[in-house]
Amino acid sequence: DRCADVWVWRSGTMFARILFLAALCVSAQAFAPMTPVKSMARSTPAPVALRTPSNHRSVVQMGNNAKFGIFSPAVLAAKAILGDKQLNKLRGKGISLHSQAITEWVVYVGASSYQRGMLIKKAKNNGDALGFLV
Repeated sequence: DRCADVWVWRSGTMFARILFLAALCVSAQAFAPMTPVKSMARSTPAPVALRTPSNHRSVVQMGNNAKFGIFSPAVLAAKAILGDKQLNKLRGKGISLHSQAITEWVVYVGASSYQRGMLIKKAKNNGDALGFLV
C-alpha cells in the first residue's frame, strides 16, 4: 500500500529507510536483463571472436573499474544515503570480517596460505561480479 510506504519513509529510522530503498532497488533489478552464468552456459562452444585465450589470467581490478551487478543499485542507494566515507568504512568492515572467516576456515581444513590468498582473491572477484564494489 502506498500510504504504508510513505509512513515508513517519514516516520521510520535510518535503518528502515535504507531497507526500504534496498528493497526498491532490488525489485527494480529483477526486471533488468540477466547476465549469463557458467551453469547456464551453452553446450556448444562460443564463436571464435567471443572466446578468451586459454592462458588468460584473472586480473584484480583496483580503483573505480567495478562491474555493475545485481547488488549495484543497493550499493548506490547506500552511497547516496550514507556518503562515500561511511560506505567505505562499512564496506571495509565487511571485507575484513569476510577475510577473517576465510582465514578461520582455511586453518580449520588445513589448507595452505597460498590457497587462502586464492580464496580471498576469488571472493573479491565474486564481489565485483555481484556489484558490491561499485
